[in-house]
Amino acid sequence: MNSSLPDVCVSQLPNNLIALKWVGMEGIDLPLSIQQFYYPLNTKVDIYVNLPKSDIKGIHMSRLYRLLNELHDLDASAIHSLLQDIISSHQDCGSDAAKIVLRFDLMLSRSALVSADLNGWKSYPVCIEAELINHKFQINYAVDVSYSSTCPCSAALSRQLIAQAFELQFKDTHTLPKSDVKQWLEEHATYATPHSQRSIAQIKIETDDAKQLINLTELIDKVEQALKTPTQTAVKRADEQAFAQLNGQNLMFVEDAARRLSSELDKTSLKWSIKVIHQESLHAHDAVAISMSS
Repeated sequence: MNSSLPDVCVSQLPNNLIALKWVGMEGIDLPLSIQQFYYPLNTKVDIYVNLPKSDIKGIHMSRLYRLLNELHDLDASAIHSLLQDIISSHQDCGSDAAKIVLRFDLMLSRSALVSADLNGWKSYPVCIEAELINHKFQINYAVDVSYSSTCPCSAALSRQLIAQAFELQFKDTHTLPKSDVKQWLEEHATYATPHSQRSIAQIKIETDDAKQLINLTELIDKVEQALKTPTQTAVKRADEQAFAQLNGQNLMFVEDAARRLSSELDKTSLKWSIKVIHQESLHAHDAVAISMSS
């Protein structure tokens, strides 16, 4: 059927005889299955092949699309095979490198802090980038984990104001019943409050292990356990109070968060880098800290 249709990629030479590093398509929708999850991942895929022959006008986009449609499972060996097939399908273009980028939200069920049988779904943006260049296969991972951070400086300043207000209230009182102190704190302990912000930990992992994907759930759990204040899903008042207590017990500058994560990831054999972002409620700009494995 196609033999009678014009094909300018064959009949025309490129205007400039220049080799291209990557050519492909971006934002392709693809449902993928992942081991241990019963739901499919709604994945956006970018797929590329190199074009080293400068006298070839264009690659075969339809070949990339058809090959991608054969990918059903999010599996390292399947991704490796796909990249090999992409390169093989473009031998007439001289291609010897291929790359694929997969973006999806990993949905995990999270339990409330104290309320029994209360849970909700939390979304974790994930990006997996795999490439096959000169027969070397490499997969890189990126995942975002949200958490809460309360500023230690703001907390100290707030405590000072509360102490001063207490001292002013009872400056002429030499002895004070415990019940009066308790009542005053219940009414006035929020005379000043520290500022908190939703924060993001961006974790990147590099690996050349073609045998299996890293355990994303395990990685996310490690991050949340290190930070201790992950954002919550379903909550009742008791859970909200427990969350406030966690924030009070884990005051964090952006540097503190980065060091906590660095210490945790150093326990693994992974090659990692992290960027933590505190989306400031005091400032109109964000605070950031970056660290990476040695």
